Amino acid sequence: MSTVTGLPTPDSKSPDAERPAGLDRMLSLIERAGNALPNPIVLFAGLFVLLGLVSTALALGDVSVAIPGTHDTKPVTGLFTGEGLRWLVENLIPNFATFPPIGAVLVLIMVVGLAERTGLLETAMRATLARVPRAVLPYAVALIASQAHMMSDVGAIVLPPLAALVFKSAGRHPVAGLIGGFACVTAGYAAGFTVGSLDALYVGITQQAASVLPAAQGLHIHLLINYFFTASTSIVLALLGGFLISRVLEPRLSPYQDTDQPVVGEDRQEELALTPVQRRGLLATGIVVVLYLGAVLALWLPPGAPLRGEGGAFVPSPLLSGVVPVLFGAFLLAGLTYGFTVKTLTGTEDVVTAVTDSVKNMSGYIVMMFVAAQVIALFNWSNLGVLLAVKAAALFDSVGVTGFWAILAFVLLASCLNLFVVSGSALWSLVGPVFIPAFMLMGMSPALSQAAFRIGDSATGAITPMNPYLFLILAMLRQYEPEARLGTLISRLAIFVVPFLVVWLAILGIFYGFDLPLGPGAHIGLK
Repeated sequence: MSTVTGLPTPDSKSPDAERPAGLDRMLSLIERAGNALPNPIVLFAGLFVLLGLVSTALALGDVSVAIPGTHDTKPVTGLFTGEGLRWLVENLIPNFATFPPIGAVLVLIMVVGLAERTGLLETAMRATLARVPRAVLPYAVALIASQAHMMSDVGAIVLPPLAALVFKSAGRHPVAGLIGGFACVTAGYAAGFTVGSLDALYVGITQQAASVLPAAQGLHIHLLINYFFTASTSIVLALLGGFLISRVLEPRLSPYQDTDQPVVGEDRQEELALTPVQRRGLLATGIVVVLYLGAVLALWLPPGAPLRGEGGAFVPSPLLSGVVPVLFGAFLLAGLTYGFTVKTLTGTEDVVTAVTDSVKNMSGYIVMMFVAAQVIALFNWSNLGVLLAVKAAALFDSVGVTGFWAILAFVLLASCLNLFVVSGSALWSLVGPVFIPAFMLMGMSPALSQAAFRIGDSATGAITPMNPYLFLILAMLRQYEPEARLGTLISRLAIFVVPFLVVWLAILGIFYGFDLPLGPGAHIGLK
């Protein structure tokens, strides 16, 4: 007999296993509904055909859309017409080759993968957590977890078991570290004062979606348009996550008795301790990265520096436009320095293998982005994106949902969709081309739309059965609690969802209410 997870059901039942019968049914329904969805590649291919049919029908009906605030009227153009077929033949490859997320994401994945494969990222986490005081440990885990998107999905694999190990070594409940670490990684996934491939993915789609409106001209959409928001949010979420782990989750866990390790902490502390070689590697890496960043700042801060913008401006400037190359250099130097110091890299062949293996794992993403690029390009060329945006803005206005209330509605919609479409790139590619221009027509910037999507793309990720790492965490949980079931895990993860969602929204509300910039040169409104 098996549960909805596909894992065997324990022979005996725990109190937790009996309680969530209704929860199990709801999760099973979500899982079946999510499994009924086709692969994202197939989903986008079907959407492309549907858009082609709809655009053709509207074009044959001479439908056009007036752009509010301008005298422009744009006709809907159909894919399955002579003009549309010519457009497709001439632009199929350029649509993909010029799709902004592709280059930025792959460039960062190469060097982040290098840093991960040399052992740098895990060693850095161990060094951070190993000597943290017992009382501060939940907050440290939550703070590091809110930066985990820098490592892409690796964070959801590496951090939770490491947090369990650290909790156990400190005499605290390892399950609190395991579940709390995973909850903070997922529910705070799009926060952080670090920058990674996720930011490049978001902003590339944002640029494409915003370009359908004339108002996009002159907007400086760059990698850091949400940086002030995500950096401040990560600190608040770390405090919230640490409180929930320490004061809500851990007290509700059954007392943990480690029969294999009767003396708490001694052997486990040895496992967490860094070797002299690892410490030398981290020291050398830190020195190299600090020198590199100092050189970058020296090319940006002084008057007349080459990385300043027109007229000596800090924003916009080539540095902000070129954040991806700057990060590429930082990760590359860090990975190489650490790898050659600790001998996980012994020659150029090892470097090439680490980098190519990182990109090799992105093959599915590349195929999905090829189809998504065609969908977004069709949205833009056919003017269906503009039409839907104008209609959506009019609908919000007709029901009195404007301003921050519209943002709130969008966050809740994205949170619900995230239960079924867990890929952030897929979901943003689906909703961004409609809601970004819709909110622009309501006077709100693409940076605000992207910040709102970050919330919806994060908050509910911990509790959806469509998250493949959920079952990995369940398997890890059963090492400590053999009778644990999916409902057991979800009921504990659910502790984090609503508080994280509320705090995410509250912080965004503060930025909105006080008209604070979400990032360098990125304001709440269009003007």
